[in-house]
Amino acid sequence: MYTLRKTTVSDIADVMTIIDQGKTYLKASGVNQWQNGYPNKAVINQDINDGYGYVLLKHNKIVATIALSFDGEPWYDDIRDGAWLTKGDFLVIHRMAVRADFRATDAATELLRLAEELCISKGVTSIKIDTHPENMPMQKLVTKNGFQYCGVVILGAEGERLAYEKRLG
Repeated sequence: MYTLRKTTVSDIADVMTIIDQGKTYLKASGVNQWQNGYPNKAVINQDINDGYGYVLLKHNKIVATIALSFDGEPWYDDIRDGAWLTKGDFLVIHRMAVRADFRATDAATELLRLAEELCISKGVTSIKIDTHPENMPMQKLVTKNGFQYCGVVILGAEGERLAYEKRLG
């Protein structure tokens, strides 16, 4: 049984370990994402301060991290080569990573399912996420979990990202 809760300052070391494992995994997979020092401790602290940071627990142990925001995403205002499925309020997912020894489990799917539950509890019926064009594991994960490809968004200096959305309810 997994549980989702807000990240606290005392979780930062565990969260950074998971983020660093994700960076190593992406690099070994040939994906040029999270290879420039991002995300770092300051970003995770900001997620905590903004109320975006969440951790996934199994048996009271942190096994994944995610940023969940209901505050919109300015980069998503301009979508190219497609269109979003919905207009209006949505949850945006960023900085999702699963502990290395939980990658081959259902942890990532549970993380998305619990994010959906959070949306439903707030009356929000859409989740949007973007990923690096080379990040095939994330593309596979979101597609498997009902997200539809919508187009391309540009995240400033980070460049092009593939954009996905899932309608809830």
